[in-house]
Formats: sequence, C-alpha cells, structure tokens
Amino acid sequence: MAPLVHAGQATGITTLTLDSPGNRNALSAGLVGELRAALAGAAADPATRAVVLTHTGTTFCAGADLKAPCAPADFLALLREIAELPRPVVARVTGHVRAGGLGLLGACDIAAAGPRSTYAFTETHLGLAPAVISAALLPRLDARAASRYFLTAEPFGPAEAARIGLLTLHAEDDVDAALEPVLGGLRKAGPEALAATKVLVTAGLREALERDGERLAELSAAVFASAEAREGITARFERRDPSWAR
Repeated sequence: MAPLVHAGQATGITTLTLDSPGNRNALSAGLVGELRAALAGAAADPATRAVVLTHTGTTFCAGADLKAPCAPADFLALLREIAELPRPVVARVTGHVRAGGLGLLGACDIAAAGPRSTYAFTETHLGLAPAVISAALLPRLDARAASRYFLTAEPFGPAEAARIGLLTLHAEDDVDAALEPVLGGLRKAGPEALAATKVLVTAGLREALERDGERLAELSAAVFASAEAREGITARFERRDPSWAR
C-alpha cells in the first residue's frame, strides 16, 4: 500500500504530509501509526529544527475514519507526542478541518491557514463528543467560543479560528508567504533553546493531556460504542438526517 504520510527535509525543516485524500486524511489506524513514526523520525534527526504538518487534497483532516477509526488511546498518544516533541510543530492548512483534525491543530505549537480553510467540531451531529481533542483544545481556545462550537457543530472560517485561539495566524492569500518569517525565526534559534522553550509554552497543554487523557479516551470509546453514535454514523453514510434531528 502507498504511504499515508510522506516526510521530506529541507533547510532544517522536516515536512510531514498527510496523503490519504480518498478519505480526506481521516484518522485511520494506519495514518495515525505512520504519523507517529514520522514524528519520532523527525525528533531523532539532528538536522531537523522544526516540523511542518500539512496535507494533500482539499481537507487537512476530516477527523476519525468512521469506517475504521483508530483507537482513542492511540490518538491520545499522537497528541501527546506532538506536544512533547523536542522540536516545534507547525500546522500548515489550506483546506477543511473537522472534528479530530482540530485536535491536531491544538497539539501543534503554531497553526497557520489559508483563506479557503474551514473548521467545524462535527461530533454532536454524529452522536459523538469531542472528548480526546478537548484536552488539546480547551487550554488554547476562548472558553465561550469553545462552548458554542463544540455544542452546535457550526462551521467557521479562518478569521474566526484565529480570533478564538485555534489558529496562530491566517493568510489573506498565500499561507507559505505568511509562514516564511515563522520558519525563518525557527531556523535561527538554537535547538536546545527551542526544546527548552517549548517545554515552557506547552506546560498547560501537556498537563491537560496527562491529567485528563486516559479518562477522555475511555469516554470517547464509550460514546463511539453507543446506540446514538451508531445511528448518527449510519445516517451520515446513508446521506440522511439522524432520527433525533428536528
């Protein structure tokens, strides 16, 4: 099978590209496993000053692969590995981000997006809950905005995503041009200084993942196994409203 994650390295930056456009880069067991391995490889590479996480296709990540989701514990491990990686991780988004994909943005140190990107916490419309990702996102998001978007599953754009703390910056035109000074600054920084500084700025995030992660993974597994989730996911595949919709 073709790789689901591609790694490339140039001038101190390792780029990891999610490349499963057939299912919109959904969080399958395979993609999560390959991404974890690629992150470990980047951490072990002394030439890597920072990691850029990006995607092929029109969707950065659609969230859980509803046909074959990864185990919640494995997704939790991925979020912790991003947060604990001794290299800054920068998300580069040019498309749509949904559900668990937003958890990836929350775990990254810097998140930048282009003008056509869109965002939605779609879990409640499927009979699910944004459980594991809440540990990565609640330390970063405006609390009132988190309540609204977690509960309603409304889509929103990059300007709103930046306002509520999901994005570091959004580009009016070219996201790569917007990232040039960010990556330039990371290239000039001492690697040990970057690692030490990342420990400082991720303290709250790492604490939340450590304190709440296992409980949230158990909650996620229980919700996925519920009758309501089965109805919501079935309705999505059958392109109809779930039974509870009004």
